Amino acid sequence: MADISENTMPPAQGWRLKLGITLFGLSIAAPVIGVPVITMLGLDTAITATITGIMLVSAEVLGVVAVAVMGKSGYAFIKQRVFGLLRQYGPPSEVSRPRYLLGLVMFSCPIVFGWVAPYASGMIPAYDDNQTAFAIIGDVILLSSLFVLGGDFWDKLRALFFHRARAVYSPASG
Repeated sequence: MADISENTMPPAQGWRLKLGITLFGLSIAAPVIGVPVITMLGLDTAITATITGIMLVSAEVLGVVAVAVMGKSGYAFIKQRVFGLLRQYGPPSEVSRPRYLLGLVMFSCPIVFGWVAPYASGMIPAYDDNQTAFAIIGDVILLSSLFVLGGDFWDKLRALFFHRARAVYSPASG
């Protein structure tokens, strides 16, 4: 019997797909909405932790049930739609030299600041009182830099984690 790949499967339709999407949406929404609501109720810490844990485990189980209800073709259809949407807004593979330099500055500054700040906190105005804000801003700049740098940089960054990766320079690079 021939193996049917995801690309050749017809898109799933009908009540199974709709129910699967609903269950999958609930599996995402329950922790995102429910956990903050539970923590704001002011219950005992042990009760809050128990309810939150049950909610998170239930969300995972609900996600698996959603995939089972949709079936392989339904899951492939949803995956294709979501990744197609994300690919549309992803970073371009190649960027201009000025954009690449700006991205490198954006990438490097939060890292350098993160190393220097604990040692030079007295020289950075308002750092001691706002360490969390500085950390969040640095994280946002660092993550934004990955989109500014483009897809080629993602490949370079990914290559750092492979022992046998080699840099290949094109004649036009410089």
